[in-house]
Amino acid sequence: MSREKEAQERQKEQQKAYEQYVKAVTPTHSLWSQMLHAFITGGIICCIGQGILNYAGSLGLDKQTAGSWCSLLLVLLSVILTGFGVFSKIAKWGGAGALVPITGFANSVAAPAIEYKAEGQVFGIGCKIFTIAGPVILYGIFSSWVLGVVYWIGKMAGVF
Repeated sequence: MSREKEAQERQKEQQKAYEQYVKAVTPTHSLWSQMLHAFITGGIICCIGQGILNYAGSLGLDKQTAGSWCSLLLVLLSVILTGFGVFSKIAKWGGAGALVPITGFANSVAAPAIEYKAEGQVFGIGCKIFTIAGPVILYGIFSSWVLGVVYWIGKMAGVF
Protein backbone atom coordinates (compact mmCIF):
# COMPACT_ATOMS: atom_id res chain seq x y z
CA MET A 1 0.00 0.00 0.00
CA SER A 2 2.80 2.43 0.79
CA ARG A 3 4.42 1.75 -2.59
CA GLU A 4 1.19 2.75 -4.34
CA LYS A 5 1.06 5.95 -2.27
CA GLU A 6 4.67 6.71 -3.07
CA ALA A 7 4.01 6.14 -6.77
CA GLN A 8 0.96 8.42 -6.63
CA GLU A 9 2.94 11.12 -4.80
CA ARG A 10 5.76 10.84 -7.33
CA GLN A 11 3.24 11.10 -10.16
CA LYS A 12 1.67 14.20 -8.59
CA GLU A 13 5.11 15.79 -8.19
CA GLN A 14 5.95 15.02 -11.81
CA GLN A 15 2.61 16.47 -12.94
CA LYS A 16 3.23 19.63 -10.92
CA ALA A 17 6.76 19.96 -12.30
CA TYR A 18 5.44 19.46 -15.83
CA GLU A 19 2.76 22.13 -15.32
CA GLN A 20 5.41 24.54 -14.05
CA TYR A 21 7.61 23.76 -17.07
CA VAL A 22 4.73 24.33 -19.50
CA LYS A 23 3.88 27.61 -17.80
CA ALA A 24 7.52 28.72 -18.01
CA VAL A 25 8.00 27.94 -21.71
CA THR A 26 4.57 28.99 -22.98
CA PRO A 27 4.81 32.50 -24.42
CA THR A 28 2.39 35.02 -23.03
CA HIS A 29 0.77 37.52 -25.34
CA SER A 30 -1.07 40.68 -24.59
CA LEU A 31 -4.36 40.82 -26.46
CA TRP A 32 -4.21 44.61 -26.66
CA SER A 33 -0.70 44.69 -28.12
CA GLN A 34 -1.65 41.96 -30.65
CA MET A 35 -4.68 43.99 -31.72
CA LEU A 36 -2.54 47.14 -32.01
CA HIS A 37 0.04 45.31 -34.14
CA ALA A 38 -2.71 43.89 -36.37
CA PHE A 39 -4.31 47.33 -36.70
CA ILE A 40 -1.00 48.97 -37.63
CA THR A 41 -0.04 46.23 -40.10
CA GLY A 42 -3.46 46.10 -41.75
CA GLY A 43 -3.52 49.89 -41.86
CA ILE A 44 -0.15 50.06 -43.59
CA ILE A 45 -1.28 47.46 -46.17
CA CYS A 46 -4.47 49.43 -46.76
CA CYS A 47 -2.52 52.69 -47.11
CA ILE A 48 -0.26 51.04 -49.69
CA GLY A 49 -3.36 49.82 -51.53
CA GLN A 50 -4.96 53.26 -51.38
CA GLY A 51 -1.74 54.80 -52.68
CA ILE A 52 -1.80 52.40 -55.62
CA LEU A 53 -5.47 53.24 -56.28
CA ASN A 54 -4.77 56.99 -56.14
CA TYR A 55 -1.77 56.68 -58.44
CA ALA A 56 -3.70 54.52 -60.92
CA GLY A 57 -6.56 57.03 -60.82
CA SER A 58 -4.15 59.87 -61.52
CA LEU A 59 -3.03 57.98 -64.63
CA GLY A 60 -6.61 58.16 -65.89
CA LEU A 61 -7.71 54.59 -65.12
CA ASP A 62 -11.33 53.98 -64.12
CA LYS A 63 -12.09 52.63 -60.62
CA GLN A 64 -12.49 49.02 -61.67
CA THR A 65 -9.22 48.93 -63.62
CA ALA A 66 -7.41 50.77 -60.84
CA GLY A 67 -8.77 48.24 -58.34
CA SER A 68 -7.56 45.37 -60.50
CA TRP A 69 -4.08 46.90 -60.70
CA CYS A 70 -4.13 47.45 -56.94
CA SER A 71 -4.99 43.80 -56.26
CA LEU A 72 -2.42 42.60 -58.76
CA LEU A 73 0.37 44.72 -57.29
CA LEU A 74 -0.49 43.80 -53.68
CA VAL A 75 -0.41 40.10 -54.59
CA LEU A 76 2.88 40.56 -56.44
CA LEU A 77 4.42 42.43 -53.52
CA SER A 78 3.23 39.74 -51.11
CA VAL A 79 4.70 36.94 -53.22
CA ILE A 80 8.02 38.77 -53.57
CA LEU A 81 8.18 39.40 -49.82
CA THR A 82 7.31 35.73 -49.20
CA GLY A 83 10.11 34.66 -51.53
CA PHE A 84 12.65 36.74 -49.64
CA GLY A 85 11.36 35.52 -46.26
CA VAL A 86 10.18 38.96 -45.19
CA PHE A 87 6.42 38.34 -45.22
CA SER A 88 6.65 35.70 -42.46
CA LYS A 89 8.33 38.27 -40.20
CA ILE A 90 5.64 40.83 -41.01
CA ALA A 91 2.93 38.24 -40.33
CA LYS A 92 4.54 37.18 -37.07
CA TRP A 93 4.53 40.77 -35.84
CA GLY A 94 1.26 41.90 -37.41
CA GLY A 95 -0.80 38.73 -37.04
CA ALA A 96 -4.22 38.94 -38.64
CA GLY A 97 -3.45 42.43 -39.94
CA ALA A 98 -1.13 40.84 -42.49
CA LEU A 99 -2.87 37.51 -42.97
CA VAL A 100 -6.48 38.54 -43.56
CA PRO A 101 -6.22 40.82 -46.61
CA ILE A 102 -5.40 39.66 -50.13
CA THR A 103 -1.71 39.74 -49.21
CA GLY A 104 -2.21 36.89 -46.76
CA PHE A 105 -3.97 34.79 -49.37
CA ALA A 106 -1.13 35.35 -51.82
CA ASN A 107 1.33 34.35 -49.11
CA SER A 108 -0.64 31.17 -48.38
CA VAL A 109 -0.25 30.10 -52.01
CA ALA A 110 3.37 31.18 -52.49
CA ALA A 111 4.80 29.82 -49.22
CA PRO A 112 4.04 26.11 -49.87
CA ALA A 113 5.24 26.46 -53.47
CA ILE A 114 8.57 27.78 -52.23
CA GLU A 115 8.80 25.23 -49.40
CA TYR A 116 8.14 22.18 -51.58
CA LYS A 117 9.97 23.20 -54.77
CA ALA A 118 12.84 20.80 -53.95
CA GLU A 119 10.43 17.86 -54.36
CA GLY A 120 9.87 18.76 -58.02
CA GLN A 121 7.34 20.53 -60.19
CA VAL A 122 4.60 17.90 -59.99
CA PHE A 123 4.96 16.17 -56.63
CA GLY A 124 6.31 19.22 -54.86
CA ILE A 125 4.81 22.44 -56.13
CA GLY A 126 1.88 20.87 -57.99
CA CYS A 127 0.68 18.76 -55.06
CA LYS A 128 1.39 21.17 -52.22
CA ILE A 129 0.74 24.66 -53.62
CA PHE A 130 -2.85 24.84 -52.34
CA THR A 131 -2.21 23.12 -49.02
CA ILE A 132 -3.14 26.24 -47.07
CA ALA A 133 -5.25 28.13 -49.59
CA GLY A 134 -7.12 25.08 -50.90
CA PRO A 135 -9.74 24.94 -48.14
CA VAL A 136 -10.37 28.67 -48.51
CA ILE A 137 -10.92 28.28 -52.25
CA LEU A 138 -13.06 25.17 -51.79
CA TYR A 139 -15.37 26.63 -49.17
CA GLY A 140 -15.47 29.98 -50.91
CA ILE A 141 -16.66 28.39 -54.13
CA PHE A 142 -19.06 26.06 -52.31
CA SER A 143 -20.64 28.84 -50.23
CA SER A 144 -20.95 31.02 -53.35
CA TRP A 145 -22.74 28.15 -55.10
CA VAL A 146 -25.11 27.62 -52.14
CA LEU A 147 -25.90 31.33 -51.93
CA GLY A 148 -26.42 31.42 -55.69
CA VAL A 149 -28.93 28.58 -55.48
CA VAL A 150 -30.72 30.29 -52.57
CA TYR A 151 -30.81 33.55 -54.54
CA TRP A 152 -32.09 31.75 -57.66
CA ILE A 153 -34.84 30.01 -55.69
CA GLY A 154 -35.71 33.32 -53.99
CA LYS A 155 -35.81 35.05 -57.37
CA MET A 156 -38.09 32.32 -58.79
CA ALA A 157 -40.37 32.62 -55.74
CA GLY A 158 -40.49 36.40 -56.01
CA VAL A 159 -38.73 36.99 -52.66
CA PHE A 160 -35.82 38.93 -54.19
